[in-house]
Amino acid sequence: MERLLRLFNKEERLVIGLMSGTSADGIDAALVKISGEGIHTKAELIHFENFSYDEKTRNDIFRLFNVEECRADFLCHMNFLLGELFAKAAMDLTAKAGYNMDQIDLIGSHGQTVYHIPVPIIDSGYEVRSTLQIGESAVIAERTGVVTVSDFRVRDVAAGGQGAPLVPYTEFLLYRDVGKSIGLQNIGGIANITILPRNCSVDDVYAFDNGPGNMVIDEVVKRVTGGAKRFDNNGEMALNGKIDIELLNFLMDNKYFKVEPPKTCGREYFGSEFTDELMEKAALSGICNADLVATVTAFTAKAISESIRDFVIPKCRLDKLIISGGGSYNSTLVDMIRNYLPCIEVITQEDMGLNSDAKEAVAFAVLANETINGNCNNVPGATGAKKKVIMGKISL
Repeated sequence: MERLLRLFNKEERLVIGLMSGTSADGIDAALVKISGEGIHTKAELIHFENFSYDEKTRNDIFRLFNVEECRADFLCHMNFLLGELFAKAAMDLTAKAGYNMDQIDLIGSHGQTVYHIPVPIIDSGYEVRSTLQIGESAVIAERTGVVTVSDFRVRDVAAGGQGAPLVPYTEFLLYRDVGKSIGLQNIGGIANITILPRNCSVDDVYAFDNGPGNMVIDEVVKRVTGGAKRFDNNGEMALNGKIDIELLNFLMDNKYFKVEPPKTCGREYFGSEFTDELMEKAALSGICNADLVATVTAFTAKAISESIRDFVIPKCRLDKLIISGGGSYNSTLVDMIRNYLPCIEVITQEDMGLNSDAKEAVAFAVLANETINGNCNNVPGATGAKKKVIMGKISL
């Protein structure tokens, strides 16, 4: 308890945020200097690194996503293995930033999402929502010697929420604007948006998953190149292709896009089965590889743009859309979004002098800081939770 009290009483903390996303490319790790709490929070990124998984580990993580391959003993093993990898990422980040572990006050780890069931299933008289993130925090705390906050999503789910998106609270703290309505569009494996109406309070903030981000694009690129490429670097393949309107319309007919927010999605919607179907349809239509990549890139851009037209603009005139995540480096994708949203200023985090890759890792550092301060850190308007709660489990 004394350890927590010392941490609680510090006016400024060095906090590490750790994140592994839907694409499972590696661990994003951010070292952040944080002062204050709540609306007085100030966060300065000191150092960021991405620690890529080796091929075996990445393949094993993808085995976790497959319900036919993921046995209980394998899941148990991977939980502790990823804990080791997250701990090593924290220690390596600290060394690269020129610090020692005894200078780090706190670690916030999102972990790796394995499965997400936000829609309730009636079982034994209970409405059961569930979600599972792994990367054992006890291992992280033991290896680093640092207090670790983890498993953020589950408390929101317990409160009737979808457990995602989680970053809107931190975006409210760090990006709100008195004079402009801001949209913060993250494009990772899944695309998600946070809306900050001008001069908003946290109760005015809302957010939802638009649909696929890089997930479908990356999988298609991997398949058409026989595994030689994992992603479309800077959108070069898409730029050299032509959008197939018939296939695009077929993809946009997905039922997810008609669901009103709050809503969240993942591989259960746009994973391998979805890609199998679109690849089959593309083959029957004789669509060439470049045209297919162009079409699925347009699919992500249009899914984002139409969700903004359908679910944001009727409630809030959006002045600016700030794009982050791996998709922000795909200039063809960003240009498509600009073309679909000509009346909105569309920029990237880099245009603001910030780091797109680091944004979500920074968010989990801030969320952990709020947990330690005893502050509610979910946004019911984003997740659909019945009330505000303090997310995160503490490992001493």
